[in-house]
Amino acid sequence: MRVLLIKTSSLGDVIHTLPALTDAAKAIPGIRFDWVVEEGFAEIPAWHPAVDRVIPVAIRRWRKNLWRTYKSGEWRQFQQCLREGNYDLVIDAQGLLKSAWLTRYCNAPIAGLDRHSAREPLASRFYDRTYQVPREQHALERTRQLFAQALGYRLPVSTGDYGLDRVALAGPVDEPYLVFLHGTTWASKHWPEADWRALAERLNAEGWAIRLPWGSAQEKARAERIAAGLDKAQVLPKLNLVGVARVIAGARACVAVDTGLGHLAAALDVPSISLYGPTRPGRVGAYGQGQVHLCATGPNAGSGDREKSCFDGLNAAGVYPELQRLLEEHS
Repeated sequence: MRVLLIKTSSLGDVIHTLPALTDAAKAIPGIRFDWVVEEGFAEIPAWHPAVDRVIPVAIRRWRKNLWRTYKSGEWRQFQQCLREGNYDLVIDAQGLLKSAWLTRYCNAPIAGLDRHSAREPLASRFYDRTYQVPREQHALERTRQLFAQALGYRLPVSTGDYGLDRVALAGPVDEPYLVFLHGTTWASKHWPEADWRALAERLNAEGWAIRLPWGSAQEKARAERIAAGLDKAQVLPKLNLVGVARVIAGARACVAVDTGLGHLAAALDVPSISLYGPTRPGRVGAYGQGQVHLCATGPNAGSGDREKSCFDGLNAAGVYPELQRLLEEHS
């Protein structure tokens, strides 16, 4: 059986789709997937053993200059890829109008969430087969349930398995180290820099190597301030997604804010402390083995505010013993 999966973005959403592929591969011997995904995340689907072909899409880039996109031929090539695919089923796991629109070019039945379950109810009008999946649960479990219904197998009761090979991705590791995933999009999701520094100082004094990746000039500057004068703290060079994944895969543990790379750490079964200020982990938190969620308790905590600092009650002194406990459990 050949299935086309449409799940284009974001990083966390793409990662949360992987366990559904593992479920399907165990339930239906020989099933194979092609995956339509945003070009910036195209490396991730290829890591899963049930995926044959990754079909990059560039909706974010294309819509910035529609005329250039048309003239370049990229859009026509993309349509042709979908039309030529000999699929038994197409699953739109995104549930958005932009993803549903892509299914117009597929010559196979389209499955997706019904209007009560999709993030954008109008998307369900594009589907031949619709399924109800309750909203009040983790996004990863919702995707697993959609796949089970669309492909006709009983959903496993076990924790979702991302199907990734952490050891192969990491390669050899010279010394034990921890990773600080300090970068994120919302201003309010940033754990205070003073707390990152205090935690780094304490771990450095104990001899722990610390690695700090970054993705922008602002993040690099923050990483340099956190690591300044600490002989065991290393600000990494500029890395692509595969490079960051290798660093994460080789780590003993991660400390992360609410960010896509935190979900990647969970997918690679890296023990992690995830820090939540304006958000809560119930529906979209880091999911997997060895994942510890620490939530702020101040007046703005869990408010969803994108600007105001929301980390009252969650400082380095509180995070340190939780990290120590996690390291001992997974030593």
